[in-house]
Amino acid sequence: IRADATVSIQEVQCGDPMCAPIDTAVTIQFTSGCNGIFGLPMEAKEVTKEELQNNFPTKEVLEKWHAGEDADWPPMDDQPAEFPELRFDLGTRVLCRIGPDATKDWAPGKIIQLWYREPGWPPGSFAPYKIELDDGRNIFAPGDMDQVIRKAPEP
Repeated sequence: IRADATVSIQEVQCGDPMCAPIDTAVTIQFTSGCNGIFGLPMEAKEVTKEELQNNFPTKEVLEKWHAGEDADWPPMDDQPAEFPELRFDLGTRVLCRIGPDATKDWAPGKIIQLWYREPGWPPGSFAPYKIELDDGRNIFAPGDMDQVIRKAPEP
């Protein structure tokens, strides 16, 4: 499959104030004309080898994309009980990234819902956390990773 694939990386600005300000879109284009795409909720310079390994499509998904077949990545499942365990519980105090500056754009808040989804989202689409920020706004974390959400330091 590798010989038949070209990988393209592109940063995409999200216009929705409820999502990560910049996502990194990874497109895998096959010589057959078929392709697959997945995203990481962070700037390209923040993507590590570990993030790619943890989020890269499985061999089975790549083979389906190569053959021109539909395959969801990440897998979509409407049963939150089957989702992976999250790092934080309800009520956990966290810091959420709310802007493009990875050093300064963080806001404190509290997790108020696990496996959040909005009515207009495609079936099976969830965000791991809904957070009430200390300023009263409600946002969601599009991924369960330190670049997006981290535990707040103890007071």
